[in-house]
Amino acid sequence: MRSIGEMARDSGLSVSALRFYDRGGVLVPAWVDPVSGYRWYDPGQLDEARLLARLRRAGMPLADIRLVLAGWSSADTDLVLKLLQTHVRRLESGLSDARGEFSTLRALLERREKPMSLPRTTAVRLAVSAPELAAALDAVRFAAGTDPELPMLGGVLFDIDGETLHVVATDRFRMAVAQVGTGGYAGPHAQVIVPSPLADAMRALLSGQEPVRLAVDGDRVTLETGDRQAAGQCLDHDFPDYRRLVHVPAGRRALVDVATFRKAMETGPVRTSDVRGQDDTSADLSVLKVTADGTVTLCEDGGDDQNHVAVNRAFLLHALAAGARDRLVLELGAPTAPIAIRRPDDEHTFSLLMPVRLEN
Repeated sequence: MRSIGEMARDSGLSVSALRFYDRGGVLVPAWVDPVSGYRWYDPGQLDEARLLARLRRAGMPLADIRLVLAGWSSADTDLVLKLLQTHVRRLESGLSDARGEFSTLRALLERREKPMSLPRTTAVRLAVSAPELAAALDAVRFAAGTDPELPMLGGVLFDIDGETLHVVATDRFRMAVAQVGTGGYAGPHAQVIVPSPLADAMRALLSGQEPVRLAVDGDRVTLETGDRQAAGQCLDHDFPDYRRLVHVPAGRRALVDVATFRKAMETGPVRTSDVRGQDDTSADLSVLKVTADGTVTLCEDGGDDQNHVAVNRAFLLHALAAGARDRLVLELGAPTAPIAIRRPDDEHTFSLLMPVRLEN
């Protein structure tokens, strides 16, 4: 007999997925301990579990999977073959429809004139506190993208709006925002995307307490401090409208001691899941829940509780470090809503993490 943990390890299905398929009557364990409720599987069920995992990765509906499993060992394979062929046709049709819609959207984009928030001939000069800009870059740098297919996310946005400089980074799965006061600039709203290597070079100069000078000349951005400077080309792309993305529904709030919470995450329960879209690699997940008394707990798995939210553990650890406070506020909404990590004393600096949909 195989334990549920061994079955999960060898089949590619998570423990919570095996529980889910048991409750749904799709893959029922051979024996359940009447005292502990622990599930045990017959060795022959491993092939079924692997087949189930393959069908789910292929996106087959659960109703069809039931029939495929029921007919898999039959001498007559017609039903299984027809179900597989039907699903492939369904996928091909969906792909064709998606290509048609994307082609239309691409044509609309090409015909639309893109408003430029910063004409490349604009010159911007302003002064910024070195410690404030250093803290802002530290708060957002971890969220900058590295996907070569999305070069517009491969840097840090400097959004200059009057006497305020917003510093923003996102890789689609996480976003970080910080704010810095400026001096000496009263021009129009302006935006530039500073490439990540240049942002790092700028950060290396911000060791002093004196104000530094930030300049934008067309497509070139320069940071000067004393007799040192970091300069280079800004990215020739438009950054997404981050202001539309930072307004998320209010969720359950919990004040956490960062050191204690980090230790709990590093030693507590972890789920491993294929996080599609996040570098196409498997990731360790932490499943979080805010209890009635405002405490964040780490759960063994998602179960059926709608208050459970799964998040990439490494991303959350990065956000906690970037928060740079002994205590931070975690705000958890629905399982599909972004998780917010906020500073209790600074409403303008925060991180958002996209949750990961649990397999069941």
